[in-house]
Order: sequence, then C-alpha cells, then structure tokens
Amino acid sequence: MAHETHASTNPPGLPAELGAPAFVDGWKSRALTVGVVFTVIAAGLAAADHSTEHVLRAWLLGTVLSFGFSVGGLALLMVQYCSGGKWGLLLRRPLEAMSRTLPLVFVYWLVVAFSMKRLYLWAQVDDVAGALKSGFINAAQAHAIEFKRPMLNPTAFVVTSVVCFAIWGFYTWRLNALGLERDADVAGNTPYWIKKLENISGPGIVVYSLTMTAAVIYWVMSLDPTWYSSVYGLLFLVGQGYMVLAFGIIVAISLSKGEPFKTILRQTEQHDLGKFTFAFVMLNIYLAFGQFLIIWSGNLPEEIPWYLDRIRGHWGIIITLDFLFHWLIPFTMLLSRDIKRNKKRLVRVCQWMVFARAFDLFWLIEPNFKDAARNLHFSWGILEYAAVPVAMISFWVAFFCTRLKTRPLVQTNDPHVAEILEPEHVHA
Repeated sequence: MAHETHASTNPPGLPAELGAPAFVDGWKSRALTVGVVFTVIAAGLAAADHSTEHVLRAWLLGTVLSFGFSVGGLALLMVQYCSGGKWGLLLRRPLEAMSRTLPLVFVYWLVVAFSMKRLYLWAQVDDVAGALKSGFINAAQAHAIEFKRPMLNPTAFVVTSVVCFAIWGFYTWRLNALGLERDADVAGNTPYWIKKLENISGPGIVVYSLTMTAAVIYWVMSLDPTWYSSVYGLLFLVGQGYMVLAFGIIVAISLSKGEPFKTILRQTEQHDLGKFTFAFVMLNIYLAFGQFLIIWSGNLPEEIPWYLDRIRGHWGIIITLDFLFHWLIPFTMLLSRDIKRNKKRLVRVCQWMVFARAFDLFWLIEPNFKDAARNLHFSWGILEYAAVPVAMISFWVAFFCTRLKTRPLVQTNDPHVAEILEPEHVHA
C-alpha cells in the first residue's frame, strides 16, 4: 500500500514504483547460501582444530562488525538529519534498513554474553590472589582486574550492554517511525520534519557516542584488562563511519541497476559520497597513528605492552598489511577523481574497505589471548577469523535485504528530490 501511495504522488521524473527492485531478493538468496556454506566450513575448521576457542573469538569479531553496520548506520542516519544534503536522499533508506537489523545483532551478542568466561580474562578470575599465585595472571593483570572489578564483572557487562541495546532500539524505532510518518504527510510540511528530526538526532548522536564507547570498552577493549585509551571509543566511531559509508555506497550503486536509483543516483552525488568516504579514511589513520605515536613516544611500561603484543612475534607483518589495507590502498584509490565517478571501480574500493575493517579487527582482537600475543602462528582455528565472520555477515546481509524491501527507497517529500531530478543532471 505504501508503494501505491507514493506512485500516485511522485514528483515528475521519478518512476512510478519506488520499492526495492526484484533483484534484491537475489541478493538475499545468495547471502543465505554463502552463510550456510561458510557455517559448514567453520564447523569443519573447528573439528580440524579440536577446539571452539577460535570460533568464539571470530564470533566476537563478527558481532562487532555487524554491530558496526547496524548501530553505525543509525548514527550516520542521525548525522544526515542534522547536516542535510542530497546524499541523504540516496542513503537514508539503506541506513534505516541497517538500523533495523539491530535484533539480529542482539542475538549475536547473546552468544558473546554466554561465552563470557571463555573470552574475557577478568571473567575467568574470581580469586585474584590465587590466580596470581598460580601464574594464571601476572602482576599487572592482577592489579588491573582488582582495580577495575566494580566495572569489569559479569553483571555490569550484561546490564550495560542490555541498556545500550535498549537505547539504540529506541532511537531505531523512533527515527524509522518518523520516517514513515513523514512519507504519509501529503502536505509536505518540510520545515516541521526537518526541525523534528534534528531535535531527536542531535542529542541522539551524543547518546550514541557514549553508549557505543561503553559497548566497545566492554566487548573489545576489556579483552586485555590492562589496556586503556582515551581515544578508543572515537576510533570505533570513525571506523563505523568508514565501513558504513563504504557499504552504503555499494548498496546505492548496486541498486542503480534498476529503478528508482537508476534515475536518482547521479554522478555528482556518487562523487560526493566518494569524497565523504575519503574524509573518513583520512580521519581513521590520523586517530590510529596519533594514538600509536603518543603511546610509543611516552614509552611507559604499563602502556607499550599492548602494542608489543601486536608487533613482535611476526605480528609486525599483520600491522604492516593493516596499514596498507586499511589506509594506503583506499587513500590512493580515492584520490582519483575518475575512480570516484566510476561505479564499478568505486564499488571495488568500498568492498576492499569493508574487508580492511574486518582485517583491522582481527589485529585488535586475536593478540589479546595468551597463545597469540607476540606469537603469530598458523592453526586451523585461526582460519575461523575468515569463516565465522563471513557466515555471520552473510546472514546479516540477508536480513538487511528483507528490511530494505519493506518501504519505498525514495522519500518523495524530501526537499532535494526536485534538485536531484534536474534534467541536465539526470544522465550526468
């Protein structure tokens, strides 16, 4: 019914049907197939490794990735409502669909919560003195666990995470509901909707920053209870923008193979999205290198072990590749104006960026564990870092496709519709 309503009131130049093209169902089918295949591969690798330890570690990586797409999509949606701009007309519905995948992310997180004692050192230690005496933990870990016990305990982990999910769920529900209400406003009271959505999204961005920081501190940073960084949450915030924009561009360009995106995705806006993504690439490396430079130059014994765990024992190969994958390659590619204006090439760069973000999370997560710190070595289990996240993200993509098909892809009463349909730019 929603599609029919929009078909009868569409501005001149827009196609009659604004729903997601039929080939989105093909995306969903392929994603489910890939998810099943890699689930079987992950099971086989676990059997070959005779352990599920790496399955759980890789599951955490997949959870953080899907969380980044879902909650990062919600955050970028709020940024768009506050900043305006024609790019919002292209990404608004994909971003809304990303945010509505939050229930699946919560299911993924439940596995992490139930596996807490197998992932987090602080959750494994009840008697700090006894664990120190037995050699299970060292003095630095004992001091950190004891000092941080009011925060790093199973109850706080679960309560904080559930509260964060509830807050994200509220903003997801509210913004998506208002999006539909705005669609139904045939009078097109644009100033009212701009103001209303700004008033919700402005504070929402602040709330998102705080809750997202709390979540990544518990889920990732606390894997090493001795590690602390005042910029850690900001690094994940920028990282989410980095991969959400990349995924959004992939979706928008892929949708342009059919209507309505075939009409509304102009080369001008595609180029602008490429430049926006380039900005996140620059900010991402600035923050990551800034943190490294400050800690390394300080050379404090309580801070540098975190980097030593990720540089020594052949991990230097991984951090070098991480630098190349995560920054140098997308930076070099996105410098080119031609690549940003070429659909196929821009999609390839964005696909690479999503892979690079997953590779970076591997570098962040795996060295936290005793068997891997300063000891990069091959095992069947370490291949789970490819199999498990691919399966999880494939199922997430399938769910995203179902969310994408539930509403029109274009908000017809957006003030930028007329501009984006200007005849001289339609085929630019």
